[in-house]
Amino acid sequence: MSLQIFQKSDPVPPQTSNNGSSTGTISTGSSSVGNGGTSTDLSDPHKKDIALQLVSSAENSSLDWRAQYKYIEDIGDGRGYTAGIMGFCSGTGDMLDVVQFYAQLKPSNNILAKYIPALERIDGSSSHSGLDPTFVNDWKTAANDPLFQQAQDHERDIVYFNPAVQQAKADGLHALGQFIYFDALVMHGPGDDPVSFGGIRATAMQHAKTPAQGGDETTYLNAFLDARVAAMHTEAAHDDTSRVDTEQRVFLQQGNLGLNTPLSWHTYGDPYTISQ
Repeated sequence: MSLQIFQKSDPVPPQTSNNGSSTGTISTGSSSVGNGGTSTDLSDPHKKDIALQLVSSAENSSLDWRAQYKYIEDIGDGRGYTAGIMGFCSGTGDMLDVVQFYAQLKPSNNILAKYIPALERIDGSSSHSGLDPTFVNDWKTAANDPLFQQAQDHERDIVYFNPAVQQAKADGLHALGQFIYFDALVMHGPGDDPVSFGGIRATAMQHAKTPAQGGDETTYLNAFLDARVAAMHTEAAHDDTSRVDTEQRVFLQQGNLGLNTPLSWHTYGDPYTISQ
């Protein structure tokens, strides 16, 4: 996550994921692409689930992203506690938003509501003040509550998934490009500075046109990945670029712009496969 303080919109109904499949063909730009000649975008529930598995392989070394609602630890990156399905951080504002929205969904008998003042005070820092020693166990307990899972889904969608997919569609990108934007937004956060998502995209556009501007999609995505790798190298916590080099570039080199299964890749040295 970026250390920027995120600005959120008013609560909206969260999008939920399932393992349904799609048989449709969606054209973005001039033609549909992908293995087998079909393509969907990440708004399709099955493709969204694939994207969440891919992110989880990098964030949690597991394809079971639903098991990550209870995840929480301080990984020593200066962002305080990192937790949940998107690595929400106590130092970057998104963990606070998750807990606040959970309090809206469950205004009474909410095990995490008492931590809201502390999360407000430590926002922007690595401090655990007001959280220890009970916060970690209470987060894990809350993770069994479907309403807390809904709160995490809500934050994921309004801050990361929906903006990434919407911007990628506007840029004329198919499912792979939409995922590439999503993963970058998860790691680097929103914003326009050089190491945030907007800055990475701006750098890429200095070197290649988006498909919406008449450019070649593969050329543009390579430029975006180049810009992202450069941004990752500026921070020690992100200096391993395998989630780009042995995952996203592999799919791009295969011409799998539709992000169609089967998918095989390595992240941080570990092998993964999604068969369907």
